Amino acid sequence: MAPEQPVFYYDLGDPECYLVGERVSSELAVVPEWEPILARRLGLSVPDAEPAGLRERAAQQGLQPLRWPPVWPPDTEQAMLAATYAKHIGRAVAYSLAAFRQAFAGGRDLGDEGTVLIAAAACEMHPTALLKGMALRSVGAGLARAGERAREAGVTALPAIAMAGAVFTGRDCLEQANRWLASPVGGR
Repeated sequence: MAPEQPVFYYDLGDPECYLVGERVSSELAVVPEWEPILARRLGLSVPDAEPAGLRERAAQQGLQPLRWPPVWPPDTEQAMLAATYAKHIGRAVAYSLAAFRQAFAGGRDLGDEGTVLIAAAACEMHPTALLKGMALRSVGAGLARAGERAREAGVTALPAIAMAGAVFTGRDCLEQANRWLASPVGGR
């Protein structure tokens, strides 16, 4: 019996989520569902940046050098509404990776509507459709429900990967999840 699909919970303003996000779809043994959540709505804060350690890990992953957004911590509500809308139209991964890269490779502010639109354009989302989609009550409610699902799953930190009642958090959540999947309990 195959394990259930994991869920990758993330906030676009979190550099740890960025580093895991760049790897999760290709390195996790089971392709995850990407679920955008606002960290602050769960009472989680975006961690203080550790530029040296994060820069080193980004380089080890072969990513562009990290550039910090001018506003820290960023207000990601617009970007997260955009990610939720993107998920509704089947573009969560593409939009989220584009937004992460705008923030942490481009050093742009995700609280700025222009940055949100640039990320959307990178994955062929029309700007007018995106702005209208972000304003939909269903999209706002979807973002709130995602946060509630994360809370119910036991997410206490980001990034997080949840599956079959197990939750793995933090910068090594991907490695923890893969070890669990390879175990007799996780692999079933």
